[in-house]
Amino acid sequence: MDIQRITPVITPPDCCHAEATGQEKPADRDRPAPRQPCCTADTAQSIGPGDAALGAAGLPAGVRLSRLYIDQMDCPTEEGMIRKKLGGMPAVQGMEFNLMGRVLTVAHDDGALPALEAAIRELGMDSRPAADPTTGAALAVPEPDAKPWWPLALAGAAALGAEMVHWAGWPVWIGAVLALAAIAIGGLGTYKKGWIALRHGNLNINALMSIAVTGALLIGQWPEAAMVMVLFTLAELIEAKSLDRARNAIRGLVQLTPELATVRLPDGGWADVSAGDIEPGRIVRVKPGERIALDGVITDGQSSVDQAPITGESLPVEKTAGDTVFAGTINGSGAIEFRVTAAAMNSTLARIIHAVEEAQGARAPTARFIDRFAKIYTPAVFVLALAIAVLAPLFFGGGWFEWAYRALVMLVIACPCALVISTPVTIVSGLGAAARHGILIKGGAYLEEGHKLAWLALDKTGTITHGKPALTDTVVLAQDAGLDPVRIAAGIAARSDHPVSRAVAAGRQKGDALPEVTAFGALPGRGVRGTVDGVKYQFGNHRLIHELGVCSADLEARLGELERQGKTVVLLSDGERVLALFAVADTVKDSSRAAIGALHELGIKTVMLTGDNIHTARAIAGQVGIDDVLGDQLPEDKQRAVAEYARRGKVGMVGDGINDAPALARADIGFAMGAAGTDTAIETADVALMDDDLNKIVRFVRLSRATRTVLVQNIALALGIKAVFLALAMLGMATMWMAVFADMGASLLVVANGLRLTRR
Repeated sequence: MDIQRITPVITPPDCCHAEATGQEKPADRDRPAPRQPCCTADTAQSIGPGDAALGAAGLPAGVRLSRLYIDQMDCPTEEGMIRKKLGGMPAVQGMEFNLMGRVLTVAHDDGALPALEAAIRELGMDSRPAADPTTGAALAVPEPDAKPWWPLALAGAAALGAEMVHWAGWPVWIGAVLALAAIAIGGLGTYKKGWIALRHGNLNINALMSIAVTGALLIGQWPEAAMVMVLFTLAELIEAKSLDRARNAIRGLVQLTPELATVRLPDGGWADVSAGDIEPGRIVRVKPGERIALDGVITDGQSSVDQAPITGESLPVEKTAGDTVFAGTINGSGAIEFRVTAAAMNSTLARIIHAVEEAQGARAPTARFIDRFAKIYTPAVFVLALAIAVLAPLFFGGGWFEWAYRALVMLVIACPCALVISTPVTIVSGLGAAARHGILIKGGAYLEEGHKLAWLALDKTGTITHGKPALTDTVVLAQDAGLDPVRIAAGIAARSDHPVSRAVAAGRQKGDALPEVTAFGALPGRGVRGTVDGVKYQFGNHRLIHELGVCSADLEARLGELERQGKTVVLLSDGERVLALFAVADTVKDSSRAAIGALHELGIKTVMLTGDNIHTARAIAGQVGIDDVLGDQLPEDKQRAVAEYARRGKVGMVGDGINDAPALARADIGFAMGAAGTDTAIETADVALMDDDLNKIVRFVRLSRATRTVLVQNIALALGIKAVFLALAMLGMATMWMAVFADMGASLLVVANGLRLTRR
C-alpha cells in the first residue's frame, strides 16, 4: 500500500505530526487534520490514523518511518524500479517518493532498514539518511559530484568517426571498432542500469535503449548505434541539469538564513554562534543590512525589515519593540535586538520549506492519471515492436533486418519519460513560484485544482477589513447608583482577544482601573461572559441579546440605526436587561477592493460569511462589491453555508480565526490569512497566505490556471511527439536518431516549459 499521510521530517521530535500530502479532501470532511503524538529516533515519525494501531511512542506497533536520500533517484524510471523492488518486501508497509528532492520516505518494520538499503544497492543506487536519527532534523545533503564532460566528448568523437567511416566507404571493421569504443566510453552506465532493470522485470528507458542499441549492433548498424547512445547520454545529462533548476527553486529557500548569528553571552558580551545551536530565549543582535537568522520578538531598537522571502510583501515593514521578526528576512537601516522564539529547525521559514518539500512528494490528479497511463503504454508499445519484428516480415514481406530496425526505433520511442516527468517538474515550479510570493500551497492537488474555483467564501474581520475596529459610540442604558456598565464592559472585553472586544477595552478612559473578572468564558458566535462583584454578565452581539430575551422595540431601533451605518454593535447584559451598548467600526482594506474586483474578472463569485449582523455585513460588502452576504453566522453556520455553495461548484474559504476552522475544513480549498509565524495555519491550511493581502488569492488562481495550461501543453507535447514518430517508425520513415530526439527531445521540451512557471 502507499501511505497517503506521511510527513517528511524537519520539525523536532516534539512537533512531528501526520497530515495529508496533497490528497483531495473528501466532500464530507468536517474538521482539520489532528496533530499526532510525538515520535523519536531512527528518522521515524507517526503515520496517519487508520494505517495501524498507534503504539505508546505514537507509532504503529513495530513500524518505523525512515527518509532516505538516493542520489540516483531523479526520474520516474528509478522510482518505478524502487517501487517494484521494495513493494514486494513484506517488511515494507508503504512508500512515498519525492523525485525533485531525491528522497524516499518508507514505512517499514522495525529493524528492516538495513535490508531496505541492501535492496536499493541491488538496483545500482546508494542511499543515506535524509534526517538526523536522534533529532529528526533534516540533514544537509552534499551536492552530487559533477560528472566530467571529457568522456562524453571522447565518445562523441568516436561516434562521429564511425559515421565518417561509413560515408567514406572505408572498411566496416574500422567503423565497428569506433562505434564499440563510443558505446563503451559513453554507454556503459546505460547498459548497467538497463541490465539491472531487465533483471528486475522493468521496461524503463535504460532497458529499452540497451535493447535498441544492442539490436542495432546485431544488424550491422554500427555508426547509428554509437551515435544514438551518445545522443541519449548527452540528452540525459542536459535533462538532469534542467531538473536541477527546479530543485534550486526550493534549495534557494534554505539558503536564505545565515549560518551564524550574534548572540549575547551570560557576561554581557557578544559572540557569533551557529544559528542551529541557538536556543529559544537567547538575545540576538542584528546589524543594519544583515539577514535575520531566527524567529523572534524585538526587545530593543527600531528598523524596517524586508519580509519578502516570507510574506511576499514588496515593501519593507517598520518594526519596533514587541514586533515579530522572521528568519530569512533582511534588516534595514537600524540595529535591533530580539529574543529568539523558535529554534532554527522550527522557524517559520523551516516550516515553509518543510511544507513545500512535503507538497512536492504529493501526487496531483494529473500525475496519478499519467502513472496509470504509463503502466499500460510502455508494455503495449513493447509488444507492438516485438510483433513488428517477428510478424510483419511474415505477413507484409520485406527483409527481416528492415522490420527489425523499425521495431528498434519504436523501442526507443516507447519510454514515456517525457510524459511522466512533465507533471512533477511543472508542479514543483509552481509551488516554488508561489512560495517566493508568500503563498504556501500544501500540495500539488490544490495548485492544480485551484483553476476550478467558482465561489470564494470570505470571513469579514481581519480578512476583508483591517480587523482593528475603533470604538465610535457608547450608550449607557442603566443609570443605577454605583453601577458603571462601561467599566464592567471594558473589564470583560479586556479578557477577550476578539478585535471588537479589544476596541471596547481600548476605548475606556485612561487611568480607569479594570474590575476583577472571574468565571470568564467564550460564547461561540455570540460573545463572552464573566462575573464581576458576584454578578454574572454577558457581553456580546445582537443574537446573544435575543437569546437572553432582553431585546425591546426601542433597543431594536437603536441597533438598526447604528448597524445601517456599517457599525458593529455589542451589548452588556446582566441577564435581565441591557445595561449598555457599544458601537465599533472597522475599515476596509484597499487591497480587499482590488482583490474582489480581480476575482470577479477571473469569473469567481464571492460571498461574505460573518458573525456580525446582516446590516453591518451588507454595508461592508457593498464597499468592496461582494456578491452574496450572510450575517449572524456561527461556526457551524459557516460550515453549512460553504457546503451549500459547494453544490454550485468548487468553493474556497478564506479566514483567519478559530471560528473559521470548520468552514475552512469543509471547503474544497481552505485559505488561511496572515499565517506567518502561526504553526497551526501553516500546518493545517490547504493554502497559507503569509500576510493578510487578499490579492495573493488572485495570484494563486492565476498561477493555478497557468499551471494547468502548462500541464496540458506538456501532455500534448509528449503524446503528440510520440504519436508522430511512432507513425513514422511504423511506415519505415523514422531513424534511431529521430527516435532519440523524439524521446529525450520531448523530455527537454516539457522540462523547459514547466520551468517557465518559476519566473511567474
